[in-house]
Amino acid sequence: MDSLGPIGSTTPLPLRQPDTGPVSRAAKGFGDILSSTIAQVNQGQLDSETAIRKLESGEAKHLHEVMIAVEEAEISLRMLVQMRNKALTAYEEIMRMQI
Repeated sequence: MDSLGPIGSTTPLPLRQPDTGPVSRAAKGFGDILSSTIAQVNQGQLDSETAIRKLESGEAKHLHEVMIAVEEAEISLRMLVQMRNKALTAYEEIMRMQI
């Protein structure tokens, strides 16, 4: 019994170990991808608005460049909406599963 030290001298264990499993890494990766995609879509929308303002003020030299910027923004927004729809469908499917 001499090998046991006093009770107060032990260090407490952390409440929760950091989650370093593959699922948590994948979740962080998916979140990062989603955040960057949303940021890119937002930047495309801002770029198209800027191109439209330049066209209205007469600064834009070519109409086709403005139309390309607007179409790129529209396509990227439609893609983001479809990604949201697919994620929502997958979530609803998971919620319908019986355990």
